[in-house]
Amino acid sequence: MGRRYPGHLAQEASQTNAEAAAVYYSAGALDPQATRTALVRLGAPVLLVAGEYDVALPPKCAAEYAGLFGQAELAVQPGGGHYPWLDDPQWLVQTLAGFLG
Repeated sequence: MGRRYPGHLAQEASQTNAEAAAVYYSAGALDPQATRTALVRLGAPVLLVAGEYDVALPPKCAAEYAGLFGQAELAVQPGGGHYPWLDDPQWLVQTLAGFLG
């Protein structure tokens, strides 16, 4: 299961943009249908990464998001949580290199 990283967690508060967070889900911030249309039309391949035990973006939800893109691939990190670069950096590097290769 994903591990806890005290140093990373301690930095989260200083890495939060309160102004952006305040409007992220505000009324009228986005048009869901226009967003879906744009994602389908995106001409670039997309890689979505989810950890096997990620509660913020479970693999099932990540697969649904992948379906919104015209060209998407989903990679699920075995034993990973929400921070693939911390849970298994080598897996992440290999996965990204394979996708970009």
